[in-house]
Amino acid sequence: MDSSAAKGLTLHSHTGVAYRFDPGALCLELLPTGGPGLYRRYEVLHEPADLAAWAERSRLMPTPALEISQAEVADMRRLRDALLRVVVAHTRGKPHPPADLEVVNEAAARPALAPAIAPTGQRRWAGTPNGTQLAATVARDAVELLTGPFAHRIRTCAAEDCHLVYVDTSRPGRRRWCSMEHCGNRHKVRALRARHSEEG
Repeated sequence: MDSSAAKGLTLHSHTGVAYRFDPGALCLELLPTGGPGLYRRYEVLHEPADLAAWAERSRLMPTPALEISQAEVADMRRLRDALLRVVVAHTRGKPHPPADLEVVNEAAARPALAPAIAPTGQRRWAGTPNGTQLAATVARDAVELLTGPFAHRIRTCAAEDCHLVYVDTSRPGRRRWCSMEHCGNRHKVRALRARHSEEG
């Protein structure tokens, strides 16, 4: 997992309110872009430009200047869908679906983005990064997360109507919400209203 970058995505609630969501890992940043079944309506990865825009918002530093084909966009969606099913099974203590694990492992086995040092001394990516290397980087991050020391800390937001997945990297390990300013705050408001109605 790359923790050196600025963390967190800006998401929007169904009412249009913007809030910050830090899932704690690159691979989990891919999941809010859509998914299989009911998540298909949230799909945002349609064109190469959409995948490049996601990479720019992600924790990858610096943002890679990617050359992405339409086929690579489809491959990334396939990886994301497989990864979502694997992660959800993981959070429920169920076996990882074998076909989905195969998709993740196949992507992880390909060459990933390779870091390099620019003549200026700054970090850059070697060569001309492409969508396949981006998918390999995401898949390798997933392998590290699911087999690493925080594997038991991968959770789904405690709000009943929220399905965002994050890894709790906090020291106490008691994070319950995707975002305190969104679902955490909604929970506080509901609890306060319930208390007032009980008192009244």
